Amino acid sequence: METIISKPRQIKATTRRFLKDLLRQKWQLITVIICLTLSTVCTLASPMLMGQAIDQIATGISRAAKTGAHFSVSVKTLGTIVLALLAAYLLSALFSYFSQLILASVAQRLTLMLRKRISDKLNRLPLNYYDNHQTGDTLSRVTNDLERIADTLQESLEQAFTSIIMIIGAFGLMFMISPSLTLIALLTIIASIVAATIVSSKTNRYYADNQAALGKLNANIEEAFTGDQVIKAFNLQPEVIQTNNELNARLQKAATKAQFVTYAINPLIRFMSTLGYVVIAVRGALLVIDGRITIGDIQAVFQYVNQVSEPVTELAYTMNTLQGAVASAERVYEIEDALEESADDKTPVSVHRPVSGNVAFKHVRFGYEEGQILMQDINFTAKVGSKIAIVGPTGAGKTTLINLLMRFYELQGGQITIDGVDIKTMRRSELHSLFGMVLQETWLFNGSIADNIAYGRPDATLAEIKAAAKAARVDHFINTLSQGYDTILNGDQTAVSVGQKQLLTIARTILADPKILILDEATSSVDTRTEIEIQKAMDKLMQGRTSFVIAHRLSTIKDADLILVMNEGTIIEQGTHQSLLQQNGFYADLYRSQFAVKTTGA
Repeated sequence: METIISKPRQIKATTRRFLKDLLRQKWQLITVIICLTLSTVCTLASPMLMGQAIDQIATGISRAAKTGAHFSVSVKTLGTIVLALLAAYLLSALFSYFSQLILASVAQRLTLMLRKRISDKLNRLPLNYYDNHQTGDTLSRVTNDLERIADTLQESLEQAFTSIIMIIGAFGLMFMISPSLTLIALLTIIASIVAATIVSSKTNRYYADNQAALGKLNANIEEAFTGDQVIKAFNLQPEVIQTNNELNARLQKAATKAQFVTYAINPLIRFMSTLGYVVIAVRGALLVIDGRITIGDIQAVFQYVNQVSEPVTELAYTMNTLQGAVASAERVYEIEDALEESADDKTPVSVHRPVSGNVAFKHVRFGYEEGQILMQDINFTAKVGSKIAIVGPTGAGKTTLINLLMRFYELQGGQITIDGVDIKTMRRSELHSLFGMVLQETWLFNGSIADNIAYGRPDATLAEIKAAAKAARVDHFINTLSQGYDTILNGDQTAVSVGQKQLLTIARTILADPKILILDEATSSVDTRTEIEIQKAMDKLMQGRTSFVIAHRLSTIKDADLILVMNEGTIIEQGTHQSLLQQNGFYADLYRSQFAVKTTGA
């Protein structure tokens, strides 16, 4: 699925929202501004002090030239100026240090707050959000984009605050020295700002394109890593490499545009500042000749012009960088703004204990979109201890039916009940606690085998864990490992076969002891001999429990109490194996086709 952000960039709205989040730490920011103001004031004082020192020396030279006496200056006066100059530099550095320290904390706290909010949000998003968004792009938003925000705040906010204070203060002091030279400097700065604004007008779009391209590249890399075996099996490495190269090229192109616009501003402003220096130098020389200002004043003006032009350059660069942070924040806020699962009822209803496991679909109506309804008036009942088989071709809607039962999707009409309680009125956490799932795709986390088996029951004893493993016929394999149940499963799990991983997930479900089971061809990844043993264990596990079995081999569900036949997203037939064969409909054709294939193969 494409992840290019197609909607218009909400720059103003995103900036306001970002500032609102930032101002949650307003007292820290006020402290930063105070420290930066004091640091900048100390920095602004240095040209004045330097000018006074130069004037002292110039006066001594002039007096010596006129009187023929030896050159001399007041050591006390000049020493005081030098000490004041050193104090100004020291205080400026000290206040700058404290501001950076506080600002680093502000940036990390903001990132932590956003990361927590996104983490909570991801747990509240419906299943269709993950169906419609690439995993790599989502990961890029919650990692790269958040890190970009933190880095930008830490590096750029101080520059922005300092530059603004420096510009205002320097212009004020220049005006006190010479209004005409200040006017020349002001015109130079205005011309620089106009040029920077024109150049940076496309910065936000370029940075947004850069982040979108990065998200697509991450998504492709994630898919390539997770599907490595399949890619190699089909000799698709050249195609994958080609796609990756194209995405890399697209990212390189987008990054080049963003970086060029950002760094092109610097030389442009420096060129205009240099022209301003020339004009100020000529005008300042004339004023000195006329005796209207001193050499020390000219020196101070040059330093203030430099102190103004440099912050303007930094401010223009910082504004561009902050726009990049805003583009990243917009991508993060898009996750926050995604539609969530409907909230649990304010007065949730609980299933009476002990739970029986009666499940009923009553006039269920569902479609992924309101105008495209797949299921229309679906009705069936699964009684306690019954085995419900769900069959149909690939894409028929078998998994969708289970997702409705788990309330991963919301119905457009009707209701699903467990022991007479509408699942919509239950807390999702309670609803999910009633189910145990064994799917085709196994999932084991980094941790010990015992921890993986006890995932659904963290308080389980080792004896209970071993009993579950024995029931799943995996205890012998575990004991062959050097560390036994303490064996750590790492990311690649190379020591554990696909079938053994499936056995571990079955043991996990056995230990959880749920009232309702969901089995998605749970033995499809094991050999025939192991399948027979597992099937015995599963038959024992299903006794007294309501079981929903997604079946691909119809021969395994002949004994099912109810078979739901699905096609094109809805249930088209239901009944027992014999009754469905007698109907001579879709199920009968499906069964005969499998039997014919088996006979032909034999």
